[in-house]
Amino acid sequence: MERRRRVGIVGAGPSGLLACKYVLEKGFDPVVFEAEGDVGGIWSHTIASTRLQNKRSTYRFTDFPWPESVSDVHPPHSEVLAYMKSYASHFGIYQHIRFWSKVVGIDYVGESFEEMKSWVVWGGSGKPFGSLSPSKGKWQVRVQDVRNSSVEVHEVEFLILCIGLYSGYPNIPDFPPNQGPEVFKGKVVHSWDYSTMGSEKAAEFVKGKRVAIIGSQKTAIDIAAECAKANGPEFPCTMIQRTTHWTIPSETLLGINIGFLYLNRFSEFLIHKPGESLLLSLLATFLTPLLPLKRHGMVPKLSFFQDVSSCHICMLPDKFYDKVEEGSIVIKKSKTIRFCENGVLIDEEGQSEPVVEADVVILATGYRGDHKLRDIFDSPALQKTISGSSSIVPLYRQVIHPRIPQLAVIGYAESLSSLYATEIRCQWLAEFLVGKFELPSVSKMEEEVSIWERFLRRHSGGKSRRACISNIHIWNNDQFCKDMGFPTRRKKGFLRDLFMPYGPSDYTGLLAD
Repeated sequence: MERRRRVGIVGAGPSGLLACKYVLEKGFDPVVFEAEGDVGGIWSHTIASTRLQNKRSTYRFTDFPWPESVSDVHPPHSEVLAYMKSYASHFGIYQHIRFWSKVVGIDYVGESFEEMKSWVVWGGSGKPFGSLSPSKGKWQVRVQDVRNSSVEVHEVEFLILCIGLYSGYPNIPDFPPNQGPEVFKGKVVHSWDYSTMGSEKAAEFVKGKRVAIIGSQKTAIDIAAECAKANGPEFPCTMIQRTTHWTIPSETLLGINIGFLYLNRFSEFLIHKPGESLLLSLLATFLTPLLPLKRHGMVPKLSFFQDVSSCHICMLPDKFYDKVEEGSIVIKKSKTIRFCENGVLIDEEGQSEPVVEADVVILATGYRGDHKLRDIFDSPALQKTISGSSSIVPLYRQVIHPRIPQLAVIGYAESLSSLYATEIRCQWLAEFLVGKFELPSVSKMEEEVSIWERFLRRHSGGKSRRACISNIHIWNNDQFCKDMGFPTRRKKGFLRDLFMPYGPSDYTGLLAD
């Protein structure tokens, strides 16, 4: 009986579960290293009020529907987490997971870095298990048991990193000397600390306190809504935004699902014309007067198209603007953020007293997923290689680094429909591992990575660190389907394929095609 190749997977969030499921189906021997005590990734560390931004019909596994007991269009995080656990149980993934196992470092045991730089094809042979020497071509994974700090070294023949973008490495802004958190007499935490407190402790943490939140995206908005619920107008929560982004109250506009404006093939045809997409430009024109953005100083400088292209658009919690109107939430804008003894100094135009007094400051300033990925490598040379020359991780098909053999990264491509975008990458990777197709040459992959990076920067306003595929996710899926030899047109009928929004159900049974 042929020996099953050992595939290591780091992380048991949605990406890790999908990676394990598909490599397991292809006959490999997967082992998943998970630092926590259960699956779910970021869904096990979200604030109490967090709900799925997508409709559940657009955030699902292609071959595992939501249970009938879930009726909410936008389920709460607890139901999303239960859905993840049910998926892991249904497909027999749990038995392959080593819980409480934190990966503290990885190192490639094989050809020297100088040899790797000379390769014309990936891994020297173009194959997934491609070392030219049978005694080489392994990844050593250092794993710490978080319960007793002991460390073991595991050896795998292929390694898939599913370590996520939104945990572990908080993005802490730089502050001027003597004007950082150290001068503030209150408490300063990152949103990650807040989200890991649990709902009861988090509510107690902000109850009866003046809370200032630095940030403008989904986490900042959700925390502001929680603080408003806990304190009301008596202790208003202040959101301090350095950059405003487009926020919408629902997925419909005048009764029309906005997916028709950016989730179908027709809208993607307009992407490459000069300027922004016509449909998304019209959408922004309609949204501005319909939403109280201008009244509250929340009209973004970036276009709606640019925010979609950089995955910065988000859905508002229920009755968010009602809380603003009643004074439970106060929104301020400031180009700079500085601390003083009593709170936060801002530079809001026309503000006579530039101090936002606070007892608690929450930094909802995001994460440095690129640093998290870089630092898992022991080798300085590989750290530099995975980081690339820019802040966007240089991955072919957002999965494979052209210069790093026998390794894949899943979960660094963002989308407004991220779950099935991740799933098609795991399917693509599994097909590659069994030899269904070959990768282009290293130079060709690097050329495509550069083209992709220029595209991202052009359409996101040039400021995003994210590999966001929202405005071309159908085209992107087409590339994966072509690589795997599957049909790209997933709907019956020319008009349906052109105008109807695409979703997970369109890719159900893809590997059976």
